[in-house]
Amino acid sequence: MNSARDIYNNSIDQIEQVLKAVSIRRRISYPLEQEVKGDLGKVLQNIYNNSGIDMLTLVGTDGRVIYRAHNPQQKGDDISEISIIKKVLEEWKPAKGTMVVSQEILQNESEELAKRAIIKIEDTPKSRSITKKFENRGFIIASAVPFVSFDNENNEKILGFLMGGYLINNHFEIVDKIKSEVFQDQSYEGEDIGTATIFFDDLRISTNVKGTNDQRATGSRMSSEVYDHVINDGKIWDDRAFVVNNWYITSYEPIRDPDNKIIGSLYVGLLEEPYKQPQKVIIVFFIIMLSITAIASLFLLFFYTKKLLKPMDNIIAMSKKIIAGDLTARCSIHSSCDMGILCKTINQMAEAIEQREKELQRVTQRQIFQSEKLASIGRLSAGIAHEINNPLTGVLTFAHLLKQKKNNSEEDVNDLDVIIRETTRVREIVKGLLDFARQTPFKKEHFNINDILHQILKLIKNQKEIRKIVIEENYSKNIPDCYCDKNQLQQVFLNIILNAGEAIPNTGTITLTTSIKQDHIVITIKDTGCGIKKENLNKIFDPFYTTKPVNKGTGLGLSISYGIIQQHGGNIECGSEEGKGTTFNVFLPIKND
Repeated sequence: MNSARDIYNNSIDQIEQVLKAVSIRRRISYPLEQEVKGDLGKVLQNIYNNSGIDMLTLVGTDGRVIYRAHNPQQKGDDISEISIIKKVLEEWKPAKGTMVVSQEILQNESEELAKRAIIKIEDTPKSRSITKKFENRGFIIASAVPFVSFDNENNEKILGFLMGGYLINNHFEIVDKIKSEVFQDQSYEGEDIGTATIFFDDLRISTNVKGTNDQRATGSRMSSEVYDHVINDGKIWDDRAFVVNNWYITSYEPIRDPDNKIIGSLYVGLLEEPYKQPQKVIIVFFIIMLSITAIASLFLLFFYTKKLLKPMDNIIAMSKKIIAGDLTARCSIHSSCDMGILCKTINQMAEAIEQREKELQRVTQRQIFQSEKLASIGRLSAGIAHEINNPLTGVLTFAHLLKQKKNNSEEDVNDLDVIIRETTRVREIVKGLLDFARQTPFKKEHFNINDILHQILKLIKNQKEIRKIVIEENYSKNIPDCYCDKNQLQQVFLNIILNAGEAIPNTGTITLTTSIKQDHIVITIKDTGCGIKKENLNKIFDPFYTTKPVNKGTGLGLSISYGIIQQHGGNIECGSEEGKGTTFNVFLPIKND
């Protein structure tokens, strides 16, 4: 682009040098209108014929044409609005650059120039959409210099201005020179590698880019993307771009008129295909090498993985043996690598499992033995209780009969009361044993837990242990019916409530609450009694364990209650803090088969 710009600017400078050589004369005795009829006209005509300049015009200081070397008959018209002439008239010093002139001015200059300026606009892929079909304005590089003379006292005097220029429309000398000097006319598969173009706005008016039928693509237009960047935004484009019908590595630079307005652009481009071909070769080579490397890597990975997974097969086989019950199975790999460490660790794990299994078997055997003992004790207790119950009933019956005799002394009555009281206590113990040892069949129906609790409170409200206690009922209204044995649940709740009443020494509160937690109905019985010591909490559901004084309980109530709740598919939890009270949470499933 730097070289192309120099060639373009040198073309303008050459015009200026020619004009300066002509405009400086020693002396002019007559007005310019008369001088052009003599030697001056011949000089200008000779310069026009030999320099190849398209326009050579002498302009007066008022902006009117005095002489046109290419059309001497057309004169007197005012061209002061042409940007270069306007600049010279304003500054009274040489001016040069690129300008746009109308078709009317071109007609005055020359009919030939006016025709050459006309370019048919062609539709081009990726160009912006326009409705204009022809361009008839002229895109001209030009220079204008003051025409100077000297008076008798050698004082410099400006008599007018001399303007010269090239019409770029359909003029290919500059772009061909750029292609020749910059790109050395190199080609690729019969197509020029380097190209150059001069744009008027977005229209190619001078180019060596080939279009259809291998002709110059004059009349085609630049892509809309480049147009926005270069013409609208005034920036230099250095990137690949679509040119007529192919992709080029390009550079576009704005061309400005003497008023600094963007009127076109200078373009140079390299055909992208010659550079893409080596790139394609490199990519193909890279893909081939990558494929070879990938295949080799896959083979290496296959063999290495097979070698690596061989110990894993050993570990899997060992694991299957352990799952099948052979706890003596071990890995046979003893290397010092990571896999050897893994196998050693797995062997240690298998040994630990084997030891735990043996320990579990010992514990299980002890538990089974203990369970069998408890079952035997239960059956023995049931038999003993049954055998004791019959004579106890007889003793109690005869004691009551003896007490009813009229001739009993006071001492005899007291002794009989002792017999009745102790026999009754023994019968209660025996009854508890029977209830604990005996599994009675359920009689389940749908009942509302709130109703069961309310009925229990009616039964016990006159008990002396309950009279001094405030009972609060906080029942949820959304509690669904529970499929349960009503009598057995009454026994459970009654037992817990009576225990709570006995745990309150003077006055206190028992709070009954029902709620739903996930898929369970939760019955909470909370008291403000003396509480249970922390070390005794895990014993309260054991048979015959009680913290009550002697003759106050058998220690079977909570054990029986726990069994009843478990048979319902539920659970009992107890929390207590000594001196502050105890809370029992009874969980019953909402859906129970």
